[in-house]
Amino acid sequence: MSEDTVSPYDEAMEALSSLITKRSRADKSNKGDRFDLLFDYVKILELEEPIKQMKIIHVAGTKGKGSTCTFTESILRNCGFRTGLFTSPHLIDVRERFRLDGLDICEEKFLEYFWWSWDRLKERTSDEMPMPTYFRFLALLAFKIFAAEQVDVAILEVGLGGKFDATNVVENPVVCGIASLGYDHMEILGNTLGQIAGEKAGIFKSGVPAFTVPQPEEAMSVLEQKASELDVNLQVAAPLDPSLLSSLHLGLEGEHQYLNAGLAIALCSTWLQKTGRVGINYLNQTTSLPEEFIKGLATASLQGRAQIVSDEFIESANPGDLVFYLDGAHSPESMDVCANWFSIATKEGYIVPNNQTYNDSKALHESGQNAPFRKKSTRILLFNCMSVRDPQLLLPRLVNACASHGVHFNKALFVPNTSVYYKVGSVAPPAADAQVDLSWQIALQRIWENLVIAEKGRDAKNAELTTCDAVNDDTEKGANGSANSTVFTSLPLAINWLRDSARKNQSVRFQVLVTGSLHLVGDVLRLIKK
Repeated sequence: MSEDTVSPYDEAMEALSSLITKRSRADKSNKGDRFDLLFDYVKILELEEPIKQMKIIHVAGTKGKGSTCTFTESILRNCGFRTGLFTSPHLIDVRERFRLDGLDICEEKFLEYFWWSWDRLKERTSDEMPMPTYFRFLALLAFKIFAAEQVDVAILEVGLGGKFDATNVVENPVVCGIASLGYDHMEILGNTLGQIAGEKAGIFKSGVPAFTVPQPEEAMSVLEQKASELDVNLQVAAPLDPSLLSSLHLGLEGEHQYLNAGLAIALCSTWLQKTGRVGINYLNQTTSLPEEFIKGLATASLQGRAQIVSDEFIESANPGDLVFYLDGAHSPESMDVCANWFSIATKEGYIVPNNQTYNDSKALHESGQNAPFRKKSTRILLFNCMSVRDPQLLLPRLVNACASHGVHFNKALFVPNTSVYYKVGSVAPPAADAQVDLSWQIALQRIWENLVIAEKGRDAKNAELTTCDAVNDDTEKGANGSANSTVFTSLPLAINWLRDSARKNQSVRFQVLVTGSLHLVGDVLRLIKK
């Protein structure tokens, strides 16, 4: 395709990009930002009645809301229902946010609904009622898609907060869920767990049942207070007992997923009862789970969360020589979870879960992942986080949690994200002569170097901490490097450096943890998957 011809899909991405406000999400004037406009947009798109008719499950939370929605969708799809799932963010393609029967919406349907919605809004908006912002447009588009596709159930993940989130135009969901609450987006949602809980409880609707997971006392008391004000029957869903899975494993990795699975089971059971689909009360079945529930929980999958991918582009005799462990953790609590998973997953004898969609399990076995002592492992961290996060809270949590398993990183690489907040779609690499601002990455590197010094001081004899020769060769142009860490001007340079290192050191298996940002995880997946 010549440069002048823009594909219809790229054209839609250009239009969508124009809705992204350059303003920081932390801008105080974002608060509620004319929430009432959403109801006008719903009228323009003729969605009032369809949304009322929709059988909706609405989920908020700090951590685990995406996983809960994924389990919920998988269970109800395995029960035979036509499902619509709206989640955020996307990792590679915006269509990932809209799933029909477990699959991303196809390009053809996406474009049809996109332009229908876009043209109607463009015709009727004005200075007084401007076009919706990016996320609001995507939420409205989700309602349009799910209405037109006549889904039996629409599962909606809140984007940010709850009370003023675009998904909260829903006035009569069947059931609501609140996943684990913690400290994130405090610049918008408030500085205490109570304030954060108050925002999330904004999705509660009068008389609509709600479930949550065990929460810190401060958060739980706010949730209970909001629930009683609205006559909401709020119940705490018990974590799933692993013995109920009939010797199968959850499709999503990590101990914390039993919490999310328990919440999903409660949401699905209530949805089935309230919509009159079934007469059995699954909530009280503590001794067994329906087969469809077990299958749904075991086959659920979510990109960029505890995902293991071996590099598909490296020219190497062993495809498992360079393996990426991807997890979009970006809060202090999720750093602990991510570190525990990585520590277990990189140990000898770890079996890759059977629901992974890529052909890595075989590659990892052949490369000696499960053959003890055949290869020495070098563990590398590839990290970036948004500047609204506090890396002083994130990096030490990660290092300490890994260290508690006896796992240490030989080197850390810091890179700016490739995708930018004001552009959706294909990612163009920065121009060769473009000046990249690396001040944030250098700040991250400084924190890392101090951690390494502290850790070496605690245990000078720890052999794993001394950087092995495999990762000592910093010849990459534009890299700001030391023995323990390197800042690269771009992600492709960092990936190339990893590939070169793996090629030069055939006796070493490189295990790279990619974390700190879902944007970074998506950028890496674009580069390593065919």
